[in-house]
Amino acid sequence: MERSKCSAQMIAELGISSIDSLFEDIPREVRIPGLKLPAGMSELDLIRETERDLSTNQPASRWLSFLGAGVYHHFIPAAVKTIISRSEFITSYTPYQSEISQGMLQAQFEYQSFMAELTGVDYMNSSVYDASTAIGEAVLMSHRIARGKKFLMSRSVSPERKEVAKLYARGADIEIVEVAYESETGQVDLLDLESKMCSDVTGFYFETPNFLGPLETGCKEIRDVLGEKTMVVGVNPLALALVKPPGETGADIVVGDAQVFGVPMSYGGPSIGIFGCKADHVRKMPGRLIGMTKDAEGRRSFCMTLQTREQHIRRSKATSNICTNEALLAVAVAAHLAVLGRAGLRRTALRNLENMRSLSKRIDAVDGFDAPVFDAPHFNEFAVRSSVPAEDVRKSLLDKRIHGGVSLERWFPELKGCALYATTEMHSQVDHDRLLAALEGVR
Repeated sequence: MERSKCSAQMIAELGISSIDSLFEDIPREVRIPGLKLPAGMSELDLIRETERDLSTNQPASRWLSFLGAGVYHHFIPAAVKTIISRSEFITSYTPYQSEISQGMLQAQFEYQSFMAELTGVDYMNSSVYDASTAIGEAVLMSHRIARGKKFLMSRSVSPERKEVAKLYARGADIEIVEVAYESETGQVDLLDLESKMCSDVTGFYFETPNFLGPLETGCKEIRDVLGEKTMVVGVNPLALALVKPPGETGADIVVGDAQVFGVPMSYGGPSIGIFGCKADHVRKMPGRLIGMTKDAEGRRSFCMTLQTREQHIRRSKATSNICTNEALLAVAVAAHLAVLGRAGLRRTALRNLENMRSLSKRIDAVDGFDAPVFDAPHFNEFAVRSSVPAEDVRKSLLDKRIHGGVSLERWFPELKGCALYATTEMHSQVDHDRLLAALEGVR
């Protein structure tokens, strides 16, 4: 009764005849008569039904998972979850008023500092949405650095991320040209890269480790081939605890995904995109940059130093239409790295590397399986070739409550029977034993 009375008062106040008048601008042919919703239920019944629906989900804590391909199962310390659950962080959005957002701004500054040190670049923004959008932004930034209509991209990068980059490039009339990988190593084919270099090329993007697993050992050679062209490198930041950062091997722009630091898999998102660059290009960088300064009384303070976004300046001068960043996840990444420390980060990375070496060697010893497919250094992910179709292997493993590798054949037809397996510090020797026993039973 009260709701009906309020509706009548609103109609009278607006000076309209009925609620239907509010929808007159919507063409009748696209209107629907209503939504077929189930009858209402009590809170207790709703909770019971939701729990029944959720019980069909099988998290990595219940099923053994060796999936990777861009989203990884890593340990998250309880301290990280506690920190990002504080109301000061979890309710914060864009910190426009720096005088009341010092905690969030400092956390983002710490995130930038950690990631800049890991990647070896001069400047790191306070994040973009994910690795896919970071690559797309890098393509556009390369175009701003050196005008041209072509951008080169390694074939061995994530196919899904590549599609996002192509979407970004299409709006700017930039052609994405693929560069082959060597069939034996899975690394960039330098001869093919050289053959595709021309004056209209703005830059080249490759990953280390790439989507197929291999780490790129020829970064300096790639730099030499590119000359003055923009070198964009995609990274798994956890691997940078062990290998030389791309900023020290000639990268102009570094992108990637920091999901490996304190961010759960969550069905594939949300994630947090890394974006950094050399000092020469900082004015062309998308997103926002948090800086440290002093206030009117000389005290240390933090502010948004660079934010050339379409929300703040004319669109024609904006570096990006991304108007925000993954603020809460940046706090999680900073907290995770602070909890681990330099030694803890290296220990975690080493455990991932050791697990990869052990597991790949053991899979290779199983009849009908070959691992790793590529003769190159790997970090924690590697391709496995089987005599049995990869889809049949996947189904056989699922019957034993194991998520096996991601099939590569649908994206890379030349890799028939191959799947991508990832192992992290979350896997014990017992977990590896269980996977091996399941693979030995595949026929």
